[in-house]
Amino acid sequence: MKLASRMERIGTETAFEAAARARALEATGRDVIHLELGEPDFDTPRHVGEATVRALLNERMTHYTPATGIAPLKEAIVADVSRWKGIQATPDQVVVTPGAKPIMFYAMLALVDEGDEVIYPNPGFPIYESMIAYVGGTPVPAPLREASEFRMDVAEVATLVTDRTRMIVLNSPHNPTGSILTADDIREIARIALERDLVVLADEIYGRLQYDGEPLSIATLPGMAERTITLDGFSKTFAMTGWRLGYGIVPDWLAPSFSRLVINSVSCTNAFAQAGAVAALAGPQDEPQRFREEFMARRRLIVEGLNAIPGVSAVTPRGAFYAFPNVSSFGRTSNEIADHLLYDAGVCVLSGTAFGSSGEGYVRLSYANSQENIGRALERMGESLAKLERTGELAGAGSVGS
Repeated sequence: MKLASRMERIGTETAFEAAARARALEATGRDVIHLELGEPDFDTPRHVGEATVRALLNERMTHYTPATGIAPLKEAIVADVSRWKGIQATPDQVVVTPGAKPIMFYAMLALVDEGDEVIYPNPGFPIYESMIAYVGGTPVPAPLREASEFRMDVAEVATLVTDRTRMIVLNSPHNPTGSILTADDIREIARIALERDLVVLADEIYGRLQYDGEPLSIATLPGMAERTITLDGFSKTFAMTGWRLGYGIVPDWLAPSFSRLVINSVSCTNAFAQAGAVAALAGPQDEPQRFREEFMARRRLIVEGLNAIPGVSAVTPRGAFYAFPNVSSFGRTSNEIADHLLYDAGVCVLSGTAFGSSGEGYVRLSYANSQENIGRALERMGESLAKLERTGELAGAGSVGS
């Protein structure tokens, strides 16, 4: 028996693999501080859960829904994107999915033919490259560099466009670096897209976690609504990762194709969870605001702490909840540093290369953990990296560590 050849082109998201290694280490009795997963440590706001329970038990929302989402949720999304992003859309343009990843996948399936090129940020969320390659497209990385605070170099992007280019993927605020695109960056990418007849996949899942400057959605710029797929969801803003709820705002001409892809893959998204999503958008926003304020406090703590460790330097992230420090001074690969920190210090971080080749020399830390745990992690990291600098000995699987 053999797998289809396309399976050789599909990647993975190594955060879950790292978490599994950390749990295996914990099973031996080690204490591990988890800074690997991009998952808020807050509980979902209570009114969201209560609305979901009512939908399940009282309203009996246990049946199929329309493929692209229930009408109340689509209407709530339209109102929300108008209020927060300035995007003017209709419910027919909303596609609700189980998590936001399907929006990426459907965009590639619907628009990218064999050999078509897609420009994406590198380092970047690994599923971009994975899905481009899986559908037969050619991934074209746009390197993000520390010297420009990990912003996409729009002049370089212009040079990457060829006659085969079909799509540009944007992610701002950005995973894994926490960078943001400036308004001028976004306007220039829009100009390129219009001039070269390109579609833009705008991943705005961290949009309400931008801490500096005023967010600008590319879909609001002249001529861009009909060529932009805006991706968002509930996991990060509302601490609803396990609910698996995402959505896309797609152009009218593309919405029927997305609907068919939903029908062919998942049929629809969980009915009573969608009722909870309505409550998340239409209900009180004080808890998401509290989450945001706490992330900002953690950002200060982690950036100051990282920069206090000899040999480590970290730029201040402008959004999301990740730090992406430079650890190249230790003369080891990012994978080696990440493994050393896990097995020697009991701190689980991700190698920068989990997000692409341009991530070499960096590691990603999620500060979606308590200030107490972040402080403990920074102390352990400082001690462990000082030991590495002094002895040159790397810890690995099977190491006893500290």
